[in-house]
Amino acid sequence: METKRIFISGDEAVAHGVRLSRPHVIAAYPITPQTITVERLSEMVENGELDAEYMHVESEHSALSATMGASSVGARTFTATSSQGLLYMAEAMHYASGGRYPIVMMNANRSVALPWSIYGDQRDSLSLLDSGWIQVYVEDAQEALDMVIQAYKIAENAKVLTPIMVNLDGFILTHTYEMVDIPEQEMVDKFLPKFDTPNKMSFENPKNMGFSSQPCDNTEFKYQQNKAMFDSIEVIKKTDKEFGDMFGRYYNGMVEEIMCDDADVVIVTLGSITGTVRVVAEQLRAKGQKVGILKIRYMRPFPEKEIMELSRKVKAIGVIDKDISFGYEGTIFTNVNSALSKANASVFKKNFIGGLGGRDITKAEIEQMYNDLFAGISSNQQQKTVEFFNLKVETND
Repeated sequence: METKRIFISGDEAVAHGVRLSRPHVIAAYPITPQTITVERLSEMVENGELDAEYMHVESEHSALSATMGASSVGARTFTATSSQGLLYMAEAMHYASGGRYPIVMMNANRSVALPWSIYGDQRDSLSLLDSGWIQVYVEDAQEALDMVIQAYKIAENAKVLTPIMVNLDGFILTHTYEMVDIPEQEMVDKFLPKFDTPNKMSFENPKNMGFSSQPCDNTEFKYQQNKAMFDSIEVIKKTDKEFGDMFGRYYNGMVEEIMCDDADVVIVTLGSITGTVRVVAEQLRAKGQKVGILKIRYMRPFPEKEIMELSRKVKAIGVIDKDISFGYEGTIFTNVNSALSKANASVFKKNFIGGLGGRDITKAEIEQMYNDLFAGISSNQQQKTVEFFNLKVETND
C-alpha cells in the first residue's frame, strides 16, 4: 500500500497524525508556536476531512478540562499547548492523569517567563514531569506524526489508561519544513482501532469517575497510577514494534542508541538537538574518535534500565539539558545521574546547560562537549559537574 510524501512543518505533521487517528473531540486554544496545528485541524474539520467536534475554548485550562469531559464518556480526544499555556493547564493535568483519561496532547516546547520569550527550550514540560503524564520527545516532523498515532494506542491500552504529552521543540520542529510520509487512512485504521473502553460514564452502566478519596485509600489509587506508568514501558515497546512492522519506521522504544556499541564517550540528548549531535558525532567518528549518542525518547516513564546498561560499557556520559532546576542542576541530568548511581557506575559525567530561550547550540559547542568528556577521562578527576556553556557573563565558578 502506498503512502503520500509531502513537504510540511512539524506543526502540520502533528495535525495529520491527529486527523489519521480519528479523534471525536478536539479542544483548542492557540498559543505560539503550536497555533498552526490547531488551525490546520480546524480546516480539516471544516472541509470534512476529519469528522470531529472542534471546540474553540477560552483558555488552555478550559481546553484540557473539555477533553477530560469528553474522554469521560468514551471519546477519543486531542488538545495542544505550549509554555505558559501548559503551566496554566497544570491543575487540570493532575485531574487528567488521576482520572486515567487517555488524552493525547501536543506540547510545543517553549521557554517560560520571565524574561518573556516565545522561543524554545524544554523547561515547560520538564517542570511537569510529576504530573502523571507519559512524556515523549521527538526528533523530527516524521517522528512527530508517527508518535501521535502511537500515542493513542499506548494511552488507550487497558493496562495504561494514562494521558500522553507529545513534545516538539518550538520553532526548530514546529515551524521548519521537511518531507514527511503520510500513511494511508486504511493502514492507520488497521493499526489503531476505534477507541472503546468500559471506563466511562454512561446511562447503561452509571459510575462515578470524579470522586473524592479518604486517607485510608488515597495511597492505593496513587500506587495503581504509578504501576500503570511502569506497565506502559512494555506497551510502548510493543506498540513501536507493531508500528514499525506496518509502516517501516522503528523508533527503538524508550531510547535510541546511536554509535554506542564501542563508544568511550556518549552524549545524552532529548528532542531535536539529537540531529545536530548526530552530525558532530559522525564527523568525530570519521577522525577515529569513539563517540556515541543516547537519544532519550521517553522522560516518563524514565528509561532507567537502558541508561544503567549503557553505563556498564562507556567511560564518560555528558547530558545536554535545555532546562535548569534552579538551585540544583538540569532535570534530565538529575534523572540520568539517579540511574547511574543505582548501577554503581564509575563513569565520568557532566551536565551541559544550554539552549535556553531558543539560543542555538552549535556544532562547535557540541564538539567541545565531547572533548571535555575525553579530558575528564584522562584527568581521572571529576571537576565541575554542571556547566552553563557559552555563558556571556563573568563568573567565579
